[in-house]
Amino acid sequence: MKKPSSKIREEIARLQDQLKQAETREAERIGRIALRAGIGDIDTDEATLQVAFEDIAGQFRGGKRQATVKKNPGDARATSETSAALASGAAAGNGSEA
Repeated sequence: MKKPSSKIREEIARLQDQLKQAETREAERIGRIALRAGIGDIDTDEATLQVAFEDIAGQFRGGKRQATVKKNPGDARATSETSAALASGAAAGNGSEA
């Protein structure tokens, strides 16, 4: 028996709510870790930080994933070199993170 479209919509809404809650928990966890590591004190744009986090995620996944080079619309600098320095500096800067 097939589900009526109203039941499917209800299920989609419930799953979207679960996804939003899971993303919020993950963001809070990563945010706390980043703040303890001193990321909040670094004065850089979000695109640079995102590339650095992508590099870090690649390291934890076991690969040496090359970060995507992105440009901030208001900034002509490519972020891949900056992110490599940021990622290695953050890793070397605080060894107390669990």
